[in-house]
Amino acid sequence: MHIKIGTRGSKLALWQAYYVEDLLQKGGVTTEIVIIETKGDKILDRSLSKIGSKGVFTQELEDQLRSGDIDIAVHSAKDLQSHLDDDFELIAFTEREHANDVLVSHNTTLSLGSGEPFVVGTSSTRRIAVLKHYYPHIKIVDMRGNLQTRFRKLEEGQCDALLLAYAGVHRMEYDGSIAEHLLLDEFTPAVGQGSVAIENSVSLSQEKKDTLKKLLNHEQTEICLRTERAFLKRLQGGCSIPVFALAILNHDEITISGGIISLDGQELIRRSESGSSAFPEELGTALADELLEAGADRILKDIKTQNGTL
Repeated sequence: MHIKIGTRGSKLALWQAYYVEDLLQKGGVTTEIVIIETKGDKILDRSLSKIGSKGVFTQELEDQLRSGDIDIAVHSAKDLQSHLDDDFELIAFTEREHANDVLVSHNTTLSLGSGEPFVVGTSSTRRIAVLKHYYPHIKIVDMRGNLQTRFRKLEEGQCDALLLAYAGVHRMEYDGSIAEHLLLDEFTPAVGQGSVAIENSVSLSQEKKDTLKKLLNHEQTEICLRTERAFLKRLQGGCSIPVFALAILNHDEITISGGIISLDGQELIRRSESGSSAFPEELGTALADELLEAGADRILKDIKTQNGTL
């Protein structure tokens, strides 16, 4: 069996693709990596919320899935839009790395909670809003680009620190620059953060689907991410919407904590739910409905009005 793996071309994206390739080759599958540039890789002078949240890092990969030029697309699970077209499916989620955010700097004595004002670079609407909510003394500058580009901007003095996902920092071996591991209760991650998602066309052969599922899927991670993605789908979240959720599996019970925060950081709504791991999507949807009843619908409307998407 031969599998063509589609990926973006950044070092982190290639790390993920090689990780998937290694798992497949250990299972006796031959592989080929196909590098594809996406809209999110080309447009670096605007924030993600300004270039549209749907398919920013995935559309071009999906075009080649549809044409059959690749068998699978490898994504950071957090970059996937909440709704896939009917001709695509997520066949596997790799075992999740620690899901938390980290503060990264050449000055590893920096701490958000110190009260000291300094400049943090991030392009995430979620991280920006959370900083405004909990740490209003921090100055924020927009920081697009791959991990290496952001570290170069840090070196150039465009900011004092970066806010990043631990998973990417760790995979690129920048652990020595971590100044602070941020609390999950404050910086609850983006849906899917820390896992690699494998997407395929539904028309892919059943034999290949079965092999991919067997060699790549981590069942416990899949249960958690299906819970989180159902939550995201119900809220119609994307890169421009600061929603967050983290599901944790303990034996046969899932606990998911999730919420939404206004763009200015002034209003934050957070709830949690627990339930059977047999019904992950139902649990995620139930949490989203609870948030909507608590006022998330109004925050969503305000955000879409500000973004010009309503």
